[in-house]
Amino acid sequence: MKNKKILSKFDLTGKTAILTGASRGLGKAMALGLAQAGANIVITDVLDTKKTVKEIESLGVKAMGLKVDVTRKGDIDKMVKKTLQKFKKIDILVNNAGVYFPTPVKDVKEKDWDKIIGINLKGTMMCAQAVGKEMCKEKSGSIINIASVAGIMAFAQSAAYNTSKAAIIMLTKTLATEWASCGIRVNAICPGIFATDMTKGLLKDKGFQTMVKTKIPMARYAVPEELAGAALYLASDASSYTTGHALVVDGGWTVGL
Repeated sequence: MKNKKILSKFDLTGKTAILTGASRGLGKAMALGLAQAGANIVITDVLDTKKTVKEIESLGVKAMGLKVDVTRKGDIDKMVKKTLQKFKKIDILVNNAGVYFPTPVKDVKEKDWDKIIGINLKGTMMCAQAVGKEMCKEKSGSIINIASVAGIMAFAQSAAYNTSKAAIIMLTKTLATEWASCGIRVNAICPGIFATDMTKGLLKDKGFQTMVKTKIPMARYAVPEELAGAALYLASDASSYTTGHALVVDGGWTVGL
């Protein structure tokens, strides 16, 4: 009987979740995971979302896809408005939209710095702000910001990306402090190396493969589905006393020297 009560805390039936940058990769995996737990899903991306929406609907929940550029306030306002029109409320927000392209610091162009900071950090802040206002009205909600182990330890040729992800962790803590009184929990996930379109170039590099085998205690990289459990925990009532936390999912990479 006790086990049933514990498991019920992971049930998202009747909840509505928005996930940004979720047509593929980690966002898609988390969306499917939340859908399997019963949540209705809103997928947003600058890429086509139709295929992912169909996959989610095949799980027996409702889904909607929207084209959203998270650096544009008008797009974000539209995202919130259309979600409320269809589902009446927003229970979960996963700020997943992000970009990465490695460049030595001496070669970083202003437009590239602005793009990475704009999408990764500004986009996270603006989406959290817009959705947080609606969650405050309901006195409940869970916001999950996707940071990175790059926000904890520095990677060469990644100044803008590292900075954006470190800032997301601090933004998460700040929002958690400010919005706890509204019943909103705000947490971050810091993924390590996952096999996605963003990392496929790195995963083919021999030197990087050696690093994975020697520096990561589990001696492997992850597949996107392995992030779904962390997202489900933070989205659900199972984490009802967890806020302001940065949950690292990295195979043990950051725990040793």
